[in-house]
Amino acid sequence: MTLEAWADLDEDEPGELSQGRLVEEEVPSILHEIVVAWLLRVLGNWAAPRRYIVFGSEHKLAVSATRGRKADVCMYTPGTRLRARAALSRTPPALIVEVLSPRARDVRRDRLEKLEEYAQFGVRWYWLLDPEARVLELLELGSDGRYVHTRSVSEGQVHVAGFEGLTLDLSALWIEAEDLLSDEDEPGVESGQE
Repeated sequence: MTLEAWADLDEDEPGELSQGRLVEEEVPSILHEIVVAWLLRVLGNWAAPRRYIVFGSEHKLAVSATRGRKADVCMYTPGTRLRARAALSRTPPALIVEVLSPRARDVRRDRLEKLEEYAQFGVRWYWLLDPEARVLELLELGSDGRYVHTRSVSEGQVHVAGFEGLTLDLSALWIEAEDLLSDEDEPGVESGQE
């Protein structure tokens, strides 16, 4: 399958493109989606007045000639020109955030495969957010084309280098997640019934 054929798939067709083959995406948990929604809200609120563009997980990226990825969250700097009707972006965003899932295969994909692909694509900042361990790892692309680990944070307010005025309140994220989730297997909890 080509990048163009992958880009033209129906939006309901899951998967990323790897070496010309459609590969299964992770199956996100509710915790994963709470974290992604929080990131989209926080980054979106910061980005809008500064004219950054923030996308969620259906934004398709052509990271190489044979690989297409859909990051959990990505953000483009002001002035980035994207083709309005394109189903696929060949322009690297300034930031990609992947929210880790607990399955070993998904962790390997985010920590190894995507790390290398996003670096080669030219994504300047790559963040890994692990909701199970409650850790945010910040990486920045070095002059040698490899990511340098700049910081790991688990709580409190994080002032993010490279994005003036952006503060991520991780403590607020974990409190919000706890308020929305239950570890108990209670009948009706997931459906909203009591």
